[in-house]
Amino acid sequence: MRFEKGHKLSTRRHIVDMASKCVRRDGISATGIAGIMGAAGLTKGAFSPHFESKDVLVREALAKALGDQQHCLEEDQLRGLDLEGAVRRYLNRAHLEAPADGCPSAALLPEIARQPLSTRQDYEQALRSYVATLAALLPGGDSADNRRRARAIFGLMVGTLQLARAVPDTAEAQQILDGGVAAALQLAQAPTS
Repeated sequence: MRFEKGHKLSTRRHIVDMASKCVRRDGISATGIAGIMGAAGLTKGAFSPHFESKDVLVREALAKALGDQQHCLEEDQLRGLDLEGAVRRYLNRAHLEAPADGCPSAALLPEIARQPLSTRQDYEQALRSYVATLAALLPGGDSADNRRRARAIFGLMVGTLQLARAVPDTAEAQQILDGGVAAALQLAQAPTS
């Protein structure tokens, strides 16, 4: 059977998209190739023509998730969203309840640290880009000091979301989110040292 031109590339993108969601929802090590391919509506046998290994797919899936997150923050910035808006957009109930569509850092940091060097280098580059965009939302724009504070704010946001996801009590989870918002905003206004 012959496929239209571009079918293979389109299928590869679809697999990467599904892998991105699956690994954020279930974790990298808990997500198998069969599960990813099933989510994509394909058989496990369709994996090999597209990817050399699961590591290659994970690297691309992580890059997609990070790229989507970056794009979303940039779009929000263009629409005039300030730092408080970005923090509140990140630390909210919808993000808490949708790890498959959310921040890859909050979903995967311990596993990212165990990935091959090339994947961790890609992550570091994406992290720098995201932090620079976040820093630009601080008073004074993208400076070295603001990047330092933006890294701390992002770390606080990621940790807050992880803590809130870990507790089963929804009221407690909301209190964790609210506390994270307040702490991030306080850090954003802290004088530089």
